[in-house]
Amino acid sequence: MARGRSSNNLVVPQATAALQQLKMEAARELGVTIPQDGYYGNYTSRETGSLGGYITKRLVQLAEQSLSGSGRTL
Repeated sequence: MARGRSSNNLVVPQATAALQQLKMEAARELGVTIPQDGYYGNYTSRETGSLGGYITKRLVQLAEQSLSGSGRTL
């Protein structure tokens, strides 16, 4: 894999804005500041890992709500 290229391709590209909003909400709730330039090199693994884990947890909750027919969707 080429360096600097993201392998995270969205299945639904229209979900980009919703995922970005979810990331900002999660960061705000955890007290992690999102870098304006997108460079996370100055963050600890604990900070980025907690943010990623929290986002994953929220996505699973949203998917479960969507599958059960209740709650909001992305």
